[in-house]
Amino acid sequence: MAKGYKAPKMSGPGGMMGQLQKLQEQIQAAQAQLAEETVTATAGGGAVSVTVTGDQQCRQVVIDPALLQEGDVEMLQDLLLAAFNNALEKSRELAAQRLGPLAGGLPF
Repeated sequence: MAKGYKAPKMSGPGGMMGQLQKLQEQIQAAQAQLAEETVTATAGGGAVSVTVTGDQQCRQVVIDPALLQEGDVEMLQDLLLAAFNNALEKSRELAAQRLGPLAGGLPF
């Protein structure tokens, strides 16, 4: 063993293993909550909206019927891509907000 090395102190029964188990339970609870929370992003001034969950599952896509009447397929595709990408970014930010503080609690 390296000179001056001190093993981490285990406080109480379970010590670090107990802390890890508690942290795992908190992460699982946060992930379950993320699966229920949603974020919505729009494109084209609200002509297209996409709703995804915090665990990045698409829940809803809404397209203004007026867009379909215009017949501009490329514009619709671009708006869908923009809305999906924005929604996924919002979902990642939500996950970082919920899970970030838990990662800071890792006992390493």
